[in-house]
Amino acid sequence: MIPSMEPQPLPQPLPLEGITVVAVEQAVAAPFATRQLADLGARVIKVERLDGGDFARGYDTAAGGLASHFVWCNRGKESVALDLKDPRGLDVVRRLIAGADVFVQNLAQGAAARLGLDAATLCAAHPRLIAVDISGYGPSGPYADKRAYDMLVQCEAGLVSVTGQPVKAGIPAADIAAAMYAFSGVLAALVRRGATGRGGPVEVAMLDALAEWMGHPLHHAMHGGTPPARTGLAHAVIAPYDGYRTGDGGQVLLSVQNDREWCRLAEQVLERPELAHDPAYATNAARVEHRERTDGLVATALAALTAQEAVARLEAAGIACALLRDVSQVAEHPQLAARDRWRDVRSPVGPLRALLPPITLPGGGAAKMGPVPALGEHTEAVLRAVGMTDDEIAALRRDGVSA
Repeated sequence: MIPSMEPQPLPQPLPLEGITVVAVEQAVAAPFATRQLADLGARVIKVERLDGGDFARGYDTAAGGLASHFVWCNRGKESVALDLKDPRGLDVVRRLIAGADVFVQNLAQGAAARLGLDAATLCAAHPRLIAVDISGYGPSGPYADKRAYDMLVQCEAGLVSVTGQPVKAGIPAADIAAAMYAFSGVLAALVRRGATGRGGPVEVAMLDALAEWMGHPLHHAMHGGTPPARTGLAHAVIAPYDGYRTGDGGQVLLSVQNDREWCRLAEQVLERPELAHDPAYATNAARVEHRERTDGLVATALAALTAQEAVARLEAAGIACALLRDVSQVAEHPQLAARDRWRDVRSPVGPLRALLPPITLPGGGAAKMGPVPALGEHTEAVLRAVGMTDDEIAALRRDGVSA
């Protein structure tokens, strides 16, 4: 066969190339949102405090001396360190915003408005600007001025009430929820601007975002009269759907979604074919009613197997299953390795391993995944870009307005 001589199409550019984002941000919610934008090609200018910068920089030193939260949420950004309480520092931010497509902030409630950096003020001055306000509880109502951190919002949104024990989720779920709605809100606003020529405000509250994620238990309680029972790894209304210990100390989670799967489980895994049509187990409602006995049957069968043997037998029977992995095992997950999902990201302490972003655009350019910035690393270059002279830059440094 003669190879085709037709030219191959060039990769498409990243979808947000040419978009500039200015962010006065801290912690997780806003930084994680803007990192998604950076990964998709946007230029993100991160404005930080002079005295230590984004306070997430100081959470820990686990990532080779850098904070793990900061490394996760801030690759691919330019760091500018400014004192926004000084009019000259605030003027720099206003100059940056004047040339930006998107502005994002998650300062304490009222702080942005006092600086004139709230969405309403900025969008009135810059009609094409998309300005995002991320808050804990929204701009109005009795909780508007309440301090909001992830664990507190997890409690207020009821997430802690549906975990296996009254404990918070092991990840900052409220921050992540707000970040992803801010990210998608920016994308939606950019599409609308493309049609209308106008930007506009985007509001995201952590409570709103996480309450939306509480959809199943919330509707169960509102419409069914009672919240789902705490069940740990087990599913509240499906059985068997839980984690079970194996003979080698591992733990395998399995899920039987319908009665046909129960028949296969009984025959091929439990090796108890008579259970397939036993009235005590034949329907999901019966299995849930007799959950302890159902789980006992599964636990006994899996205890005689290693974790890998259990997974092999379950998969052969067409039963959905998974290994319960710890974080170190996730870092070595064979599926992530087989799909080449890891990259090295540059940082002030050298290359750090990081996952590719979950959004894959086949035929397009590779995700940006730029370096993790040092505090104020890009201040001088950005100040020059907004038209400041050497003398003006030197004065800002001398007076402690920039770093």
